[in-house]
Amino acid sequence: MATNVAQDRLGELFVREGLITEAQLQEALREAKASKTRIGYALVKLGFVAEDELTRALAKQFRVPAVDLSKVKIEEKILKLIPEDVALKHRVLPLRKLGRTLTVAMANPTDMGAIDNLKFITRCEIEPVIVGEYTLQKYLEEYYGMGETSLKEVLGDLLDEEVEVLEDREEDVSVAALEAAVEDAPVVKFINGLLTDAVLKGASDIHIEPYEKEIRIRYRIDGALREVMKPPLKMKAALTSRIKILADLNIAERRVPQDGRIKLKMKNKVVDFRVSTLPVIFGEKIVLRILDKGNLTFDLSQFGFEPKAEKDFMAAIANPYGMVLVTGPTGSGKTTTLYSALSKVNTEEVNIMTAEDPVEYNLHGINQVQVRNEIGMTFAAALKAFLRQDPNIIMVGEIRDIETGSIAIKAALTGHLVLSTLHTNDAPSTVTRLIDMGLEPFNVAAALNLVTAQRLVRRICKNCKVDWTDRYTDEELQMAKLPPGWLDQHRLYKGEGCDQCNGTGYKGRQGLYEVMAMSSRLRKLIMQSAGTDELREAAIEEGMLTLRMDGLKKIERGITTLEEVMKETAAGA
Repeated sequence: MATNVAQDRLGELFVREGLITEAQLQEALREAKASKTRIGYALVKLGFVAEDELTRALAKQFRVPAVDLSKVKIEEKILKLIPEDVALKHRVLPLRKLGRTLTVAMANPTDMGAIDNLKFITRCEIEPVIVGEYTLQKYLEEYYGMGETSLKEVLGDLLDEEVEVLEDREEDVSVAALEAAVEDAPVVKFINGLLTDAVLKGASDIHIEPYEKEIRIRYRIDGALREVMKPPLKMKAALTSRIKILADLNIAERRVPQDGRIKLKMKNKVVDFRVSTLPVIFGEKIVLRILDKGNLTFDLSQFGFEPKAEKDFMAAIANPYGMVLVTGPTGSGKTTTLYSALSKVNTEEVNIMTAEDPVEYNLHGINQVQVRNEIGMTFAAALKAFLRQDPNIIMVGEIRDIETGSIAIKAALTGHLVLSTLHTNDAPSTVTRLIDMGLEPFNVAAALNLVTAQRLVRRICKNCKVDWTDRYTDEELQMAKLPPGWLDQHRLYKGEGCDQCNGTGYKGRQGLYEVMAMSSRLRKLIMQSAGTDELREAAIEEGMLTLRMDGLKKIERGITTLEEVMKETAAGA
């Protein structure tokens, strides 16, 4: 309870200093509570304020000197004065020792409980200095945790040894030899470190790729892949087999793709990894999709819908029957949007059934079914079974064929709310796609409540955001096809690249949404088999924002860059 009070007081200090607004404080307090972090960390993570400003305000308030950790080199013997578990528990980092005085970096220098504990453990007088919590977390990971540098340390001398280039002889490795190799301490430690590191860095996927002369490991962070390291080639078989054993896959089978799951307990949370192996010419490529529920936001109001779009979407999922479709390419956040919609309507009065391929997150109170085509448990078969299970709300992972589409429309017309996804470029073309699939236009018009098309763009890093308007060339601006006069009223921003965003200029992602709610006019056009362009024009006249228009709104607010919106949306859309 005392911690919450302290958080509130600090938050009030930041509001008084004019660093943040009251609304930003409330959002940061919610984020801090959800992610079990402190208010300073949450404010910097959300991009509401630069960390150095927070640190200056705290240093002034507590009359404690601030320190720049990037300019401090901590000796090994100093680090050993405070055990790892104590440093991580109290979030403290020892810096230097003069006589019997130990200087310690803390995010909260008024934490007397931590200071007393450190006095007892180190037998030293403690001199606290203040450091931003976001930076402190990074350096704690580097010195104590499983950060990128310590990943390399886990391998010990292996990385320094000369890599032996061999012909691909993986088939010759016996299963007994592989099973022995995967229990080898460096391999076990390395894989545990890799999985932990990827979660801490906020990666969505880990790619382990074998080539002729090297193994490459990359993380996908904010939608972009970046290389993190290259382990020795001699570890290839052992790394692959260790992951396959953790995912309960067949280590002797290296000729066909395999799929499995790993559950990892990290401190007080459990993270799921979806594992996919694929035979390539120099071994097996492994991709691990990280399903971290802690990073999942189910609050639709936080998604960045424009006001009319959000109102239309909320109204559509509040309907007792009809169909709501979410469309977009793979990796555009469709499943997250659907899960959020389900969370909104998940009460004890309704029976919710889902058919998914695969089930990504387990949601309490929702009956989730894994589609398995090999045994005949297709989307269509699951849907048929659902209709005999007295459902109120049905989610089907994807409408892929006329059979699934027909049953979904029948369910929507007989008193059920049906949510699903489709792979189309925008909202109006979804209607055309359903009709091309063989569904009757009058059934589509009657069943459909709303179609949302979406994309994900990267957010500009708030720490290094600068005005970039004058740095764009005339050619770049012409290619963007901005509306006439738009540049006279708005500025364009970009991130220069800093430590917090790993030099990319981007941190986090933002959704772009094209929400087409059905009106009597649109239903009539569908029954008349109107084309995509006609439907789009009518929807825009009724207030729909296209993906490009929504992207421009996000550029106006300095949330994302011109390049990101151009990459993800078409000029006419």
